Amino acid sequence: MLLALATAAALAAAGAGAGAGRPSCARTTPPTRRATPRLMPPATRLDARRRWTATFVTTCGSFAVRLDVRDSPRTTASFVFLARRGFYDDTIFHRIVPGFVIQGGDPTGSGLGGPGYSVRDRPPAHVVYGHGVVAMAKTAIEPAGTSGSQFFVVTARDAQLPPDYAVLGRVVEGIAVVDLIGRFGNRSDPTGRPTRLVVLRRVLVSSS
Repeated sequence: MLLALATAAALAAAGAGAGAGRPSCARTTPPTRRATPRLMPPATRLDARRRWTATFVTTCGSFAVRLDVRDSPRTTASFVFLARRGFYDDTIFHRIVPGFVIQGGDPTGSGLGGPGYSVRDRPPAHVVYGHGVVAMAKTAIEPAGTSGSQFFVVTARDAQLPPDYAVLGRVVEGIAVVDLIGRFGNRSDPTGRPTRLVVLRRVLVSSS
């Protein structure tokens, strides 16, 4: 399944942790690819009165994302549900387009996988997918705001995407790690096949 982001990409042609010094990447072996599960979406949502943060621990360091619970209640609840189940553990960044996005969240590593369900939070019409914004990938035929498990982090100043992708949140710590991962792609390859293996070890969720 070629995600809708691929078209936009063609047109747009464990190291240091979050907040630490210059990040670097640890050498690793490919994780075992898993079959797509058949899960049911969570029945509850996150408490919007609390501040929710997801820390992505990768082989190139960690970065922290402040979740947008108010504007994306279903998306954030689903993401936290999956993270707490270990769904994202030892998955890869399967798509990296320098100067555009890094993408992960597929347990099969193929770009075809997901949790077996989808949720929808249509983003505001004025949303800008700028540097550090984290949003959910979808296929071209799915309605705006649809998401499963695959996410992307914008490495461009402005990805110039239409308001079709549910916003998960924004990177608030460790943007240098995101930018480092974003270097491991081939700008001339619209499929975004990575030039280096980067593994997402786990996603840790906290609230305050």
